[in-house]
Amino acid sequence: MTEFPQGYVHALVQRALEEDVGTGDITSAATVPESTVARAHLVAKAAGVLSGVDVAEATFLAIDPGIRFSTCAGEGCRVAKGDLVFTVEGRARALLAAERTALNFLAHLSGVATLTARFVDAVAGSGARILDTRKTTPGMRLLEKRAVRSGGGMNHRVGLYDMVLMKENHIRAAGGITKAISACNQYLRHQGLTGTKVEVETTCEEEVREALAAGCDRIMLDNMTEDEMRSSVLLIRSIAPATEIEASGNMTLERVPAVAKTGVDFISIGALTHSAPVLDLSLQFEM
Repeated sequence: MTEFPQGYVHALVQRALEEDVGTGDITSAATVPESTVARAHLVAKAAGVLSGVDVAEATFLAIDPGIRFSTCAGEGCRVAKGDLVFTVEGRARALLAAERTALNFLAHLSGVATLTARFVDAVAGSGARILDTRKTTPGMRLLEKRAVRSGGGMNHRVGLYDMVLMKENHIRAAGGITKAISACNQYLRHQGLTGTKVEVETTCEEEVREALAAGCDRIMLDNMTEDEMRSSVLLIRSIAPATEIEASGNMTLERVPAVAKTGVDFISIGALTHSAPVLDLSLQFEM
């Protein structure tokens, strides 16, 4: 897990285990002899794309480093119903203590990857790319954004620090699109951040024209109809063909094929992370 800051996953797993296990698993302590050893298989109960198998492993090992974990399908793998994902073996009490937390991570992250893959498949051949947003679970953003990539999507920006995105409230506070872009460019020059991408949210053709006149790297077409998007794309391509175009707002699996056909480069979808259903997984014990 070298793509994450040192200690990121460990700290997340520890917090989750403290929340669930607390002072101890009293059910297992009362019913399972301490010396009992068990073997368990994690099986996919639905088709999907996996993400977070390594986090599940880290969860089991955090409970007991002596647990043996064998991976059959890893990050980004597509699985069918009934496929074996991993096998885990060790003290039964330890397996039972880690089970729910490990599956919570894996089912949620695989759900994000699976939903992303469905959106990616829905726009296949169009040239449009699927983006995530900052609408993530607090503390789990890096894991969820990796899950989006595992599903074939792209990350928009990690946080407020790595890209400029002037949205409606920024524009209002600055006094309009032109003033916002001018102030932004001045700030970036002063801070030595001239390579930072600048994106502006627009809601109508008038705002698109203003953003084009002021200059930016990407224009977001927010909550527009497909006809409005198509018209805006033609306008942008005719004036500044190198400008990237992103569509956002009310994106569903049913709608994105039509949105992709408008010619946009990107489609951003908050639901990838804030509304993805979990992937159905089951840990089955073999005594």
